[in-house]
Amino acid sequence: MTHYLKGIAASSGIAIGKAFLLVEPDLTVIKKSITSSEEEITRFHTAKHEANRELQKIRDHAADDLGDEHAAIFDAHLLVLSDPELLGTIESKVKVDNVNVELALQETANSLIEMFEQLDNEYMRERAADVRDVTKRLLVKLLKLEIPNIALIDEEVIIVAKDLAPSDTAQLNKEYAKGFITDMGGHTSHSAIMARSLEIPSVVGTSIATSTIKNGDLIIVDGNNGEVYINPSKEKMDLYIEKRNQIDIQKKTLTLLKNKPTITLDGKQVEVVANIGSPRDVESVIAHGGEGVGLYRTEFLYMERDTLPSEEEQFQAYKQVLEKMEDKPVVVRTLDIGGDKKLPYLNLPKELNPFLGFRAIRFCLENQELFRVQLRALLRASNFGNLKIMFPMIATLEEFREAKKLVLEVKDSLKEKGFAVADHIEIGIMVEIPSTAILADQFAQEVDFFSIGTNDLIQYTMAADRMNERVSYLYQPYHPAILRLVKMVTDAAHAKGKWVGMCGEMAGDTIAIPLLLGLGLDEFSMSASSMLKARNQINQLKEIDMKELVDKALFMHTSEQVMQYVIDKINPTS
Repeated sequence: MTHYLKGIAASSGIAIGKAFLLVEPDLTVIKKSITSSEEEITRFHTAKHEANRELQKIRDHAADDLGDEHAAIFDAHLLVLSDPELLGTIESKVKVDNVNVELALQETANSLIEMFEQLDNEYMRERAADVRDVTKRLLVKLLKLEIPNIALIDEEVIIVAKDLAPSDTAQLNKEYAKGFITDMGGHTSHSAIMARSLEIPSVVGTSIATSTIKNGDLIIVDGNNGEVYINPSKEKMDLYIEKRNQIDIQKKTLTLLKNKPTITLDGKQVEVVANIGSPRDVESVIAHGGEGVGLYRTEFLYMERDTLPSEEEQFQAYKQVLEKMEDKPVVVRTLDIGGDKKLPYLNLPKELNPFLGFRAIRFCLENQELFRVQLRALLRASNFGNLKIMFPMIATLEEFREAKKLVLEVKDSLKEKGFAVADHIEIGIMVEIPSTAILADQFAQEVDFFSIGTNDLIQYTMAADRMNERVSYLYQPYHPAILRLVKMVTDAAHAKGKWVGMCGEMAGDTIAIPLLLGLGLDEFSMSASSMLKARNQINQLKEIDMKELVDKALFMHTSEQVMQYVIDKINPTS
């Protein structure tokens, strides 16, 4: 029998494959009386050997796919697993207290974790996470459970999870991960954004995927319509195989536009560029004819690890992107953590509302040495391409001035030490906060460019958490209020001769693109997989017609009215 789920279309395309459930098992431990401590210790040794073998395999995978630096995380886990003091304490507790080994393991590990977390030494505090991970792996073996590991997937599957953290999606191997489905999330959750970056069809916010789908079920993911079919009929399978073939044909047709300019029928030229998260993404940007990088999300350099990246590591990552993009513009966003992007090794306090809290530029200005390390790496790399620096989450002119002052101080310091730094580097801001859009005329006097981050701008304007599927209906990029804010920014920038980009998901939306063109947007930054489709659409529009279109849309009352108006006028989804 075919089951059907409806969710939010997060990444376009059709995927067909077996389900792989990425769900944490229940690791509740209860005290049990034992008949033989020797048998318990033998069970422990067996579990230890199995965990060691698994960790070695994961470590080798990480080394091959991500490099030795990332594999070092698992080296630390292997060291914990072979620590004679830890192992000896567990065995002693089994013998002396006459308890089952699961309880002995958990109690010993909890004491050690608590001790590590109270130490002043940052390196030792980080060992708590290693002990926690190894303990979980051992408990899984002892309790005869399975712990799914995304890095060990070696066949084509559809990943099904409650949610996918950025670190999970960063490990996805496109060769095997053909699609994914989550219970949680919205169109602009980071798992969805990463899926689009990796060109993996996905449906999020289904609420019940993990409780409905079983491991090994045959799944169809319709990332265009937000639909999931479980164990579909032959007729449904045939229909979706044909749809997938049609999508492949369309992609091949679009590749003819790879090296063409993005220019309207009446001669207005704009740039279609890409959002990326790592140097690995540049190959896709080039393959899809990107005219630059409009957003390099540097936080992923910090998230795929358990320590801060060094200046040299960051320099090499930025240099690699700049060199590969040759002289095309690369807009690098400085560290943007907070909200749903956390760095556990910094031990930041929990916040009641992290999306409105201590994040992005606020964090960097409070942690200036960490910020200076990133700025030094960026400025050193500036000599290898066309670098532009962008600050996220700017709410006040004072924040921008303080951040820019740090850039100039670091630049002078590097020059004094003999480092080569590009003479002119544009410094801009993301417009994500309504107050910044409203005061765009004042900001335009001081910034070199604006990049509108609509994912946050929409959630702050509509007061709707973009990670909450229950209010996902308020993610309304075509709402007249959003269009008016965008107009404020573009008008203010152009009055001062500055350019405006957009790096939110709205920039690649087929209904939004005509509106943005009419509003005067200069740069459209999106997932690499969306660029050729966007170029094709813009090349078939006239700027003068889009200005007339948006003039009417600005005075409409609802998002639905605007959307229907665009569809009626130009049929953008055909």
